[in-house]
Amino acid sequence: MTDDSVYIQNVLKGDKAAYSYLVDKYADMVYSLAFKLIRNEADAEDLAQDVFIEVYKSLSKFRGKSKFSTWVYRITYNRAISFLRKNRPEFSSQDEVFLENKGGSEVQFDLLNETDDPEKVLQNAIKKLADDEQMMLALHYFENQSIDEISKIMGISVSNVKIKMFRSRKKLKEIMQQANVEITF
Repeated sequence: MTDDSVYIQNVLKGDKAAYSYLVDKYADMVYSLAFKLIRNEADAEDLAQDVFIEVYKSLSKFRGKSKFSTWVYRITYNRAISFLRKNRPEFSSQDEVFLENKGGSEVQFDLLNETDDPEKVLQNAIKKLADDEQMMLALHYFENQSIDEISKIMGISVSNVKIKMFRSRKKLKEIMQQANVEITF
């Protein structure tokens, strides 16, 4: 029995104090993930609170088929994607350039100044990717999640994660090349 499962069982038996351990353990992870997607501190904090309310209410549904952290990531991911769908404004600018990849889909990005700091250019380039692409890259490179864990979090197959990761990195590399910044994976 893992450390988390002991606390989960205690919460299910009515020990609400045991839940504070789980919240403390995963609060930074949930907030970090929410902020990476939403990019707004206040909204990320609100979303994190909503996630922990949902986790508490749904704790009896956790079957332990994956790690508890994966289950919490999945709830956070789903909440963040729902939030973005409800709140993301649609706009375009004449200063935007469209880059077509070989698959025929379009990637939209702002013209980047060649003198920008490469790290800033990378951050701006990542923001230009689709939400699911941003999430995969963030989970893999910043949260050190395996392809298998990302598959469980996002509810897609391992092979689909690998394909999407390949395409996301390719798009990111193209955006960075357009900005005259080298990037390797």
